[in-house]
Amino acid sequence: MTGRAEDVTAVVLTLNEAEHLPECLKSLDWAGHLLVVDSGSTDRTAEIAASFGAKVVTQQFDNFAQQRNFAIGLVTTPWVFFVDADERVPAALAAEIRRAVAGGYSGYWVPRQNFILGRWVRGGGWWPDYQLRLFRTDSGRYDPAWPVHEVVRVDGPVGRLENPLIHINYTTVGEIFAKQARYARLEALRLHRLGVRRRPHRLLTFPLREFYRRFFRLGGYRDGWVGLVLAVAMAWQAVISLQELARLENG
Repeated sequence: MTGRAEDVTAVVLTLNEAEHLPECLKSLDWAGHLLVVDSGSTDRTAEIAASFGAKVVTQQFDNFAQQRNFAIGLVTTPWVFFVDADERVPAALAAEIRRAVAGGYSGYWVPRQNFILGRWVRGGGWWPDYQLRLFRTDSGRYDPAWPVHEVVRVDGPVGRLENPLIHINYTTVGEIFAKQARYARLEALRLHRLGVRRRPHRLLTFPLREFYRRFFRLGGYRDGWVGLVLAVAMAWQAVISLQELARLENG
């Protein structure tokens, strides 16, 4: 591949990502511009980003949607492409993006391969795990009502790419449960702000339904013990979210 996609700014949000960032930025060498929005790292994240020629901006973190919208406000190219520090862009996807930005769509869904505990996970809703990460800078904004598992609203037609983004996801079981607990608390806060009330019976029924959906309906069982761990973790996230919602209701 020759040259760079000068119309595209690749954006990475970071907080103490010195371990993952080098491989991520290496895979973005095709992008015309690199922007790293850091939340106050205490490791070498900012230094590493600068060594790859990235523009580094520090912004206090409130939630993912707000942080991504802040980053969009700094982008001066027609297109923005969001990548997490633990994600990689293979050459085939980079080439497809270069072709896509010359098309007539306002944004593109990108399939994502999740490697969890060292294994590509296909069941349980983890594949193809489409992410709307590539869009015209003036057409997309993240919905503030969704602070986690954020939702981007794009004005105009949206297409789909074929080549996947690689996500080097959880590497330990403890990491899975710790992150799901964090997500659960953010989700509870979102529901509380929307006025959603807790129903006591859902503390039992909702986690069971989530486990059944992930492990059986979405085929998590095909991933063996990893699929089982993930289904349990997602059910556990539902428990934590409902408990946190109850705490918020009670002040």
